[in-house]
Amino acid sequence: MEFGHVGRVVLADDEPVVRRALRTSVESTGEFHVVAEAGDGHAAVEAVRAHLPDILLLDLRMPGLDGVGTTAALRAPESDAAEAAAHIVLMTGFGLDADVERALALGADAFLRKDTPRGELLAALRSVRDGDAVLSPEALRQVLEGSSAPAAARSRRARERLDLLPPREAEVLGLVAEGLSNREIGERLGTAHDTVRDLVGRALAELGAANRLQLALLARTAGPGTAGPPR
Repeated sequence: MEFGHVGRVVLADDEPVVRRALRTSVESTGEFHVVAEAGDGHAAVEAVRAHLPDILLLDLRMPGLDGVGTTAALRAPESDAAEAAAHIVLMTGFGLDADVERALALGADAFLRKDTPRGELLAALRSVRDGDAVLSPEALRQVLEGSSAPAAARSRRARERLDLLPPREAEVLGLVAEGLSNREIGERLGTAHDTVRDLVGRALAELGAANRLQLALLARTAGPGTAGPPR
């Protein structure tokens, strides 16, 4: 089987046996190639800087620099643009918790449980690589429902930011917040996939969001009815 682009992956986990299992799964179809492994967060940061992968598959809890600290280091304002371009997928054994939320807020792109079946793992990596939906609707709902209710001031500021979007971008943002992929949004709106991708990209740039999840959280903070088709 041939693929137009083989995704480059760095694996970071403090357990060698876990890294071996992940490598086997990640490389099983030929769509992805593991370019480096790391046993702690410091080594993960160095591996990303050295290899500039498409994806960092990152254990949330490691000795020394954990997944939250690693995400913060790679998403820091002073980070090189090439290293910051690596998509960060968190691996956790405990599902959504405060540390996952912190890492997502810092700019991680997705999270998966360590017991995620191989097929679902590969599907998530494909989505991240292709810049499409990085969380399933179920996972997105879990993140949104787990977030605290927005304070009035935060909600007002979020609404003010969303009001700056052109109507079509606001409409697409509402569907991103539902967890739809670019292709599903295109089908819903009768719009080409590439057009949807461009609209999402513009919304990310105009709102200063790191990824689709942050767009969805911003829409949640703004409150119901603030992102979607004009009434």
